[in-house]
Amino acid sequence: MAYTTINKSTDYFNTVTYSGNGSATQAITGVGHQPDWVWIKSRSNAESHMLSDAVRGSTKRLRSDTTNAEDDLGSNGIQSFNADGFTAGDGDAMNASGQTYASWNWKANGAGSANTDGSINSTVSVNQTAGFSIVKWTGTSATGTVGHGLNSVPKTVWVKSLANAEGMYTYWQPLGNTKQLLMSSTSAQGTTILWNNTTPTSSVFSVGNHDAVNGSGDYIAYCFAEKVGYSKFGSYVGNNNADGNFVYLGFKPAFIIAKNATSSGYSWELFDNKRNTTDGVGNVIQKRLYPDSSAAEGGSSSTNFIDFLSNGFKIRRAGDSNENGSTYIYMAFAEAPLVGSNNVPCTAR
Repeated sequence: MAYTTINKSTDYFNTVTYSGNGSATQAITGVGHQPDWVWIKSRSNAESHMLSDAVRGSTKRLRSDTTNAEDDLGSNGIQSFNADGFTAGDGDAMNASGQTYASWNWKANGAGSANTDGSINSTVSVNQTAGFSIVKWTGTSATGTVGHGLNSVPKTVWVKSLANAEGMYTYWQPLGNTKQLLMSSTSAQGTTILWNNTTPTSSVFSVGNHDAVNGSGDYIAYCFAEKVGYSKFGSYVGNNNADGNFVYLGFKPAFIIAKNATSSGYSWELFDNKRNTTDGVGNVIQKRLYPDSSAAEGGSSSTNFIDFLSNGFKIRRAGDSNENGSTYIYMAFAEAPLVGSNNVPCTAR
């Protein structure tokens, strides 16, 4: 088994919370690297999620909770990606006076470069160490393959049309290449031809001839490969019990997204280690946001959603987060890797 060479997770992913000041710009620091993909959500107000990246340009916005095409926010958008964070503009989505925000920040490799691995040429910004790439291409209205640059097989791929009113469709390895989940919806998995019934390889992922993934205009994809000790993408089955399942990750998580894949009516859920309550409850995470909804942050000191443990997470809620018999998919990133170039586990003698 190959172990990651990541010794400091915040060099590649970090959550930063901040308060808006209503000014023309505000420098947000403390990220720990220059991010290439920034996802921002107001915690205190009902505002759409805002996703910006270095391949499309910092002021360009996508929204996980709607089917809207890309728009350019100009002075209301992210003004720049900086060495330790980003500069927020004056829009309500990221810098309104009196609002609180969360930002999730990933490192790729700048504006990207040409990739010809697939039948459709792409522009790829990739960080192979962290298993993350941002991929842009122009649709051909035909089935094809797109190079992702990871040099390893992605476990999840998120695709969004920039020109068409289509939601962000996601592939998950545990569900297979004939299934999709829509980020802006509470629906269960759907049977689909979006991935051309083909599993991604270490060089390309496949797309069908649907407007959602490869029709007219340009497209963006966020691709994630698993790195032992730093990231994990998988599934678990709910038991409708406050003493829920423990899911082994091999690290203490800093960030988790989960979704009920087999039953409709359940929101996507997003947890991180920076938005907990301040009452000293330790591992218990009591705040959540919803990638499919513009709703403000939910949860309080009386709600226990999930435990972030030293080597994984444990579900602490019955009902919506833990329906009995339902399959949930998840993505998780580490607070601190348990393994790396300076900390490789001992082997048996």
